[in-house]
Amino acid sequence: MKRFGFLSWALLFGYAFLYVPIALLIVFSFNESRLVTVWSGFSTKWYGELIHNDTLLDAALLSFQVAAVSATLAVLLGTCAGLALTRFGRFRGRTLFGGMITAPLVMPEVITGLSLLLLFVAMEQWVGWPDGRGVTTITIAHTTFTMSYVAVVIQSRLAGMDGSLEEAAMDLGARPAKVFFVITLPLIAPALVAGWLLAFTLSLDDVVVASFVSGPGSTTLPMVIFSSVKFGISPQINALATLMVLVVATGIFVASIVMARQERQRKRDEQMAIQNG
Repeated sequence: MKRFGFLSWALLFGYAFLYVPIALLIVFSFNESRLVTVWSGFSTKWYGELIHNDTLLDAALLSFQVAAVSATLAVLLGTCAGLALTRFGRFRGRTLFGGMITAPLVMPEVITGLSLLLLFVAMEQWVGWPDGRGVTTITIAHTTFTMSYVAVVIQSRLAGMDGSLEEAAMDLGARPAKVFFVITLPLIAPALVAGWLLAFTLSLDDVVVASFVSGPGSTTLPMVIFSSVKFGISPQINALATLMVLVVATGIFVASIVMARQERQRKRDEQMAIQNG
């Protein structure tokens, strides 16, 4: 009983440490006062003013667009990298390739941002592309470091997956491409969804790398919020953050349902394969 009580309190403290600040942010988004730390009454006026704040809305829209595109590209490239590391066996340069994939995971963001900035400047001087810094450079930069996270997720899923189904399909005459789209892809679908959500969140949250590779007219939402801290946080940011929490929570809920269905389908397929075998 004592052990159970200690674990319960530890779990409660952990959840409180993570979610109480978010709950306070949501509560103070309905605060009537302009001071974000002083409660003076319930009001939804900041949501109304948020609608007319073009700076915040444009930055939020840009952040969501960049996050969606970079997450999609990261899933495509990360899946290819994960397949190469788990399905192609020992090939020349595999160790170097694996090290290059995992390097962004431990590389300080300042170093990553500075190196990408120097790369973009050199490319602009040599080939004329990209023409300045903007949405394109931010998307490329976010794809670069989020791809590593997706590759690790996909690699771990493929490493723990039973390859007998793929081997059976190839024994029956299926080509590798068909095996991937018919067998492998449905089995790793939960990992793809998890990798996409992880890459989307990392891109949406990034401020350091984006500060290096962005230019005029391409300011993301974290950059706007970070710069506004110097002059005092507006309650409109609390309102916008509350809406973002709602969107993210809805996305996680839908993704969990999809992943649960995929997992149940995978178990049913495995049971049918065992019975037929």
